[in-house]
Amino acid sequence: MRSRLSTKYVAETFFIIVISFVGLAAVYYGMVSQYTQERQLDQMSGIAEHVCEVVREENAAAQPRLLDMMELLSESVPCKLVLMDANGRLLLSTGVSETLSPEALGSDTLLLLGADAGYKGQLTGLFSQPEQVAARSVSLGDRKLIVVVSGLQNAAESTMDALMRIFTTASYGALLVMLLAVYFTANRMTRPLKSMSYAARRFGQGHFDVRVRVVGDDEMAELAMAFNNMADSLDKNEQMRASFIANVSHDLKTPMTTISGFVDGILDGTIPPELQPHYLQLVSDETRRLSRLVNTLLDLAKFESDEVELKMGPFDLCETVRQVLISFEKNIGDKGLSLDLSMGDETIMARGDADAIHRVVYNIVDNAVKFVPQGGELRIELDKKDRQAVCSICNSGEGVPAADLPHLFDRFYKTDKSRSLDRRGSGLGLYIAKTIIDRHGGSIKADSVPGESCTITFTLPLYQQRPTVADIVSGKPGRAERTEEQPEPEETP
Repeated sequence: MRSRLSTKYVAETFFIIVISFVGLAAVYYGMVSQYTQERQLDQMSGIAEHVCEVVREENAAAQPRLLDMMELLSESVPCKLVLMDANGRLLLSTGVSETLSPEALGSDTLLLLGADAGYKGQLTGLFSQPEQVAARSVSLGDRKLIVVVSGLQNAAESTMDALMRIFTTASYGALLVMLLAVYFTANRMTRPLKSMSYAARRFGQGHFDVRVRVVGDDEMAELAMAFNNMADSLDKNEQMRASFIANVSHDLKTPMTTISGFVDGILDGTIPPELQPHYLQLVSDETRRLSRLVNTLLDLAKFESDEVELKMGPFDLCETVRQVLISFEKNIGDKGLSLDLSMGDETIMARGDADAIHRVVYNIVDNAVKFVPQGGELRIELDKKDRQAVCSICNSGEGVPAADLPHLFDRFYKTDKSRSLDRRGSGLGLYIAKTIIDRHGGSIKADSVPGESCTITFTLPLYQQRPTVADIVSGKPGRAERTEEQPEPEETP
């Protein structure tokens, strides 16, 4: 049978409580025993003092009134009273059932009992067994008498037994209350864990809509919030995975159907020989489209596993943008777009992997050209700001809905759900661009004015060259602001 966490918690806590109560009982017993013994000795010392006063008033130890008083006192307390002289000779005794042996007391003991300050402690020899006694001395002329009081031990033991019974009863009640409190507390504390366990089982079955209720602001609530955040991430990834499968299935099925239909038409003669070159060209275009999709998926896997090694170094961001625009010359001309290219400087030296940044710019421009309407505008601005190279790529058109803007750089996310415009996209271009920019230590963001335009801006660190010896001698700061002695690392994994 499985041992539940709440059961373990209750058992361990109950064991700790029992051990604590046993220790508390031992300390309590010791303190009460010591207190009772001291009170007993103080009470017996008071009785002995009282007897001494009576003896002093009567001025004679053998008076009948003294004996009557001692008998009455020994019966009412009850206690044992013994009156003897300084030589140990027994004069009077009350409440004593055993045979007394005052002659067995040594001279040192008699001196101790007859001390002016009195005596409180254990006495051996007078009674049949050692007892706790209180002794006082009284002087009658040249004669010294000693009053010894004992016999309150049974009363003290009865008091101790009563107190321990009260303590034991209270302890049993407290243990029961604590056990119930610990049980309900353990169930309350483990309830979120049970909810998370249930949710985890539901996740394993493919249901990502389960959430854990967050109560309070303690560590368990933080764990519940972290669990819900994980659930949101899993749900989001599942939705993106489903969307990706649907998109990829469509992107694979459409060209494969086209290729299969045209090839079958050529083989069975449906397509006449004079039209075959045209349809073979279409087959070639669809094949390249499939190849691009597969390569994109492979690149995604490499970027996510950090298999792509970036070769960091200086490169001209302006030149990279120019190269990308040249590759889009035909697409821009076919759509009749107006291109506005603005550069703060003819040369902006950034630090990074030139090929990787070329892909970033290509993906962003490709996305912009794809969604810009016929005869629209494409605007690219490059500048330097706060030791950063800034590149903004803006296209006119419908823009991006506000609800879609936070997800624009997510994997497999496509704003054109109808696929009327984004027929050849996989929803990975901007995600790969963001991954590359993040690995360069830059930033990327998207802004949109619905119905007017969409702008994607990314930043990269500027390349900061160390001043040369000639610059230092001439007092010039060099071509950049970098003054560190260490050379710039060539590669960053």
